[in-house]
Parts: sequence; C-alpha cells; structure tokens
Amino acid sequence: MGRTVTILAVVLLLLLAIGAGVAGSAIGGGFLHPTRLLLSAESVAAMDRMLSSSGARREDFDVTAPDGIQLRGWKVRPHDPNGDWVLLFHGVSDNRSGMSGYAEFLVRLGYSLVMMDARAHGASAGAMATFGWLERRDTAAVVQALYASEKVHCLFALGESMGASIALQSAAIEPRIAAVVAESAFRNLREVCYDYAGLRRFPWLGKTLFRPAVITALRAAQKEGGFRADDVSPEKAVAARPFPVLLICGLLDHNIPPRHTLAIHKSATGVKSLWLVPGAGHCGGYGAAPQEFERRVTELFGKIHEQKQQTGG
Repeated sequence: MGRTVTILAVVLLLLLAIGAGVAGSAIGGGFLHPTRLLLSAESVAAMDRMLSSSGARREDFDVTAPDGIQLRGWKVRPHDPNGDWVLLFHGVSDNRSGMSGYAEFLVRLGYSLVMMDARAHGASAGAMATFGWLERRDTAAVVQALYASEKVHCLFALGESMGASIALQSAAIEPRIAAVVAESAFRNLREVCYDYAGLRRFPWLGKTLFRPAVITALRAAQKEGGFRADDVSPEKAVAARPFPVLLICGLLDHNIPPRHTLAIHKSATGVKSLWLVPGAGHCGGYGAAPQEFERRVTELFGKIHEQKQQTGG
C-alpha cells in the first residue's frame, strides 16, 4: 500500500511538472503584453481638479523613444516651483494618472513633474513592455528632451512596483538622475516571476513545482524581448552606479515581497536608506503613513538640492 501511494505521488508530481511546462509554453512571453489601461476622462478631470487646487497646471509632453515609438505624458508645473523636477513612474497595467497621489504632495511642495505613460501603457505606443530593459533608454530620451526645454536644478525619480524597477535601472545609465525613491521594486525579472508563479505567496513553489512553467515562459519572453531575464535587474543597476536611493516596501507586500527590496538595498553602492512599512501592502507606504512618506522623500531630495546649491551647481 505504501509503495503504491509513493508511486502515485511521484506520477502526480510528474504530471503537475509537465502541466506546468505546458502552461509556461502557452503563456510564453505573454507577460510582455500587459493589459493597457487608457486614460479616462474621469481620471484626467480628477487630476486637473487636484492640480488647480494648488495652482499647478499640466501640459502635454511627447517624446520619441530610441526605437521610434511615441511616448506620451505630461509636464506638471507647480504654482511656486523650487527648480527641481521629479520623474514619476507608474506600475504595470496602469498609466500616468495612477501616480496622482504622489503628484499632489510633490507639486504642493514646489516640485515640477514629468508623468509619462510607459511604453505599451496608457497613450504611449509600443506593443511590448520589457520592465526596464527598453524603458531605461526611454527614460534617457525623456531626460534629454526635458533638459532641452527646461532649466533643471536637480532631477529625481519616484516609482512604484514596475515603475520603481524602471526608475532604478534608468538611473544606472542616466547620470542626470540625482536620486531615486523606489517602492516595491523587484530585484530581477527572473526572481519576481518565481513569486508570481508561486501565487504571490510561495516563491518556493515557483522555484520547484512550477519552475518548468517559469523557465519556458522566460525563454519565450527573452527571445521576443531581446534580453536576458537576469539582466533586467534593479539589483545590478544600483551596484553599477552609486546614486542615492530610498527603498520602500510594505511588510505585508505579497506581490513583490520585502526580500526583493532587501536584496537591492544590500547591493546598492551609493547613499542608501531602507524603510519597511508596518501594515502596508504592495505600494501601500503612502497610504499607510503619508506624513512619514512625505518626510522621507523630501528629506532625501532636499539634502541633494542643498548640496548642489552649496557647490554652485
């Protein structure tokens, strides 16, 4: 009886592994084509109401990416600008309006903003999202266009989830980004795929039983996207260039667990700060502790602003 149960268990595990491989083949590089959330009239109207309440205003800002696709977004100007600009990076299957909460407190404090739809998101063109591989070059194009049209004292970046991961990878190749605030970033694309394959709670499941699905899906994605999953890596980015970072993650984040943020923090070679937010889930730091969030962000930005002023920059 015991031997029969063992044999059945082995057969079941083999069938599950085979099924996982088949599922991975079916999924393929599908995650490179996230659901596109278009800007709605309601979200734009809400954004305009928020901006008008503080005397801020927005204008269209369109940039051509290195591969020729059109990236669409906004410049946002506060009533009393302090000379610094912040690039805001939204999460997957979202658009620029998803960053309106951060925009509200930043314009209130005098920061000018760039709010772009990432490629394959919102109103921007492109059929494929690469989670930082191509997007970092898009950011460099946006920064170049910004500096060609505006006087920028300091340039910062703030992103959440996919956007945080893109912001970190962008700063590694764009030295004009003076500091990054990154909430719920992943350490690398392969590792976060294991988390999602493990139902966002059991990464060991993604690395064991569902490993064939992850490997098969990543193989297809790498072929389509022209990258290696291990190179789509904020962890490598913070090691490549020593820029200041504020890394944030909710202790209850099951989408991209805190171990990702901890790994990035360990690898960072620049000035670094870590905030693990009690009671916060995925990208929930601002909602859980808005005053502390604002304090930490503006403390980082303010120090760099003052340092540049003192050096005559």
